This record gives sequence, structure tokens and C-alpha cells, in this order.
Amino acid sequence: MANDSATRGAPSNWIDVSVGLRDGMVHWPDNPPVRISRFLDLDRGDAANVSEMSMGAHTGTHMDAPIHFVKSGAGMEKLPLPAVLGPARVIHIKDRDSIKIAELRPHRPRKGERILFRTRNSGRRWPTKPFLEDFVYLSSEAARFLVSRGVQTVGVDYLSIGGFDSNGPECHGIILNAGIWVIEGLDLSKAPAGRYDLICLPLKVIKGDGAPARAILRPRNS
Repeated sequence: MANDSATRGAPSNWIDVSVGLRDGMVHWPDNPPVRISRFLDLDRGDAANVSEMSMGAHTGTHMDAPIHFVKSGAGMEKLPLPAVLGPARVIHIKDRDSIKIAELRPHRPRKGERILFRTRNSGRRWPTKPFLEDFVYLSSEAARFLVSRGVQTVGVDYLSIGGFDSNGPECHGIILNAGIWVIEGLDLSKAPAGRYDLICLPLKVIKGDGAPARAILRPRNS
């Protein structure tokens, strides 16, 4: 669990790095479309407003569970809370193609770290655009490097840690088989490189391969 410093302080210090869910928003091409509509409506004389939501588990800001790509992997209900509560580091990646070892190595990822990658994806306003096939992704070599360093959690600023037409399944397999938990679909446009407190809570879906999440960051004084 996070220490007390991760849960106190002025609310204005927190940065919401989640993507808002909306009807018809961008989604992974072969996943279910996002449909959000009013099932009950005060304007129609109903007693309350009640929305109906239909979407894939990997929509907007969400987390992947190991079972997403590992047959015998854990579901979302098995998420260890320390993976998503506590100190985290945002690393700014300048490479416009992928996250590679050469750029990652100088940051010296450490055992147990929660690392979020800010790439050019965050400046592209992707949640309001059609699907982008050329998003910056985590190379397989960099994924193996993170596994060797023993990091606890990896976050990225598009809908997948792996590339669209390159290493998607391979990258997921490397990371998830190693027991690293994955946050995808972050909006880090307002979170410069540095150290933060992280809170990211996905829905507790039993045997879920993924779940929507709300993620927030707060800069750490140190």
C-alpha cells in the first residue's frame, strides 16, 4: 500500500492522467466499439438519469492483467495494490518510433519501480482522433531490459505497450509473463518527466483480462 504521503495534501496538486470515456471514442480496431447512451433520462420524464455503457475492457485509460496474453495468468481481481499505489517515475522518451534500450538504459530502472513513459503520443490529442497506427511503443528489447531490472509496473501513453503492426503480442507476453502490471492509455501531456505519487485503480473484474482505470499523479518534492 502507498504510504501516507501518497494520500494527503492539497487536491490541486494532483494531475489527472486519465482519458475521459465518451460515446464513439477511439478504440483498438478489432475491439468492441464504445457506446455510451442514456437508458433512463430526466428530460424524458424518468425518475433518474441512468447511462448504458458498452465497450471493450481495453478502452481509454485501462490496465492489462496477465491473463490478457497468458492463458494461466491472473485476472484483474488479483492485482496487488502496491503495483498501482506509491512512488512512480515519468520518463520522457524522445524517440519518435519506439522506446529503445539505448534511450532507456541511462535512466537506470530499478527493482520494484513503477515507470510511466511519456512519448510524443501524449502531445497528439489521440483520445479525440481516429486510431493512430504509428504510435510510439515499447520495443521487445526494451521490454526484456525492464524485466531484467525487475520493475513492478509499466505505463504507456497509448492503447498498447506493443506496436500495432510489429511486436504487440510479443511485447505483452514478455511483460505480462514476468508479472509486471501494465497501465495503458495514459494522458501524460501535463506530467513532465520526474518523480510522482501514483494512484491508479482499475475496476475489480473477476477473471478480467483488463479493466478501465482512473489514474492520478502528484509531484513529489524530492
